[in-house]
Amino acid sequence: MFEEVIVVHSVRNVNELAYRELLESKLEGDPLLEDEDRARMIYVPTVTREPFRTQGRIQALIDDGRLFEQSKGPQRFVPDEDRVMLCGSMAMIKDHAADLERRGFEEGANSKPGQFVIERAFVG
Repeated sequence: MFEEVIVVHSVRNVNELAYRELLESKLEGDPLLEDEDRARMIYVPTVTREPFRTQGRIQALIDDGRLFEQSKGPQRFVPDEDRVMLCGSMAMIKDHAADLERRGFEEGANSKPGQFVIERAFVG
């Protein structure tokens, strides 16, 4: 079990934050989540092409530390402790996978667990 789960929701425009209200409520009332699970969740919505309270690409949030502002843990990624799941466009996944590898993370597979995985359901 993880002490914290940071959910980053990155979109181009504010109107694309389709699940924002649900995620900001920490999935209140969801029967699959316990209160302690909700307490561990940190939701970080970010917009890249319009003004918003958190603006910028995920990489910028990692590099300048904004991604970790609400975290009680280290203000950076720690490969021995952190796990990452990437889901999104192929270009985004490729860029972030390369960055994670530079940071010492290794991609995992069913046969060999690693520090990050790629959700391939939406990759096309």
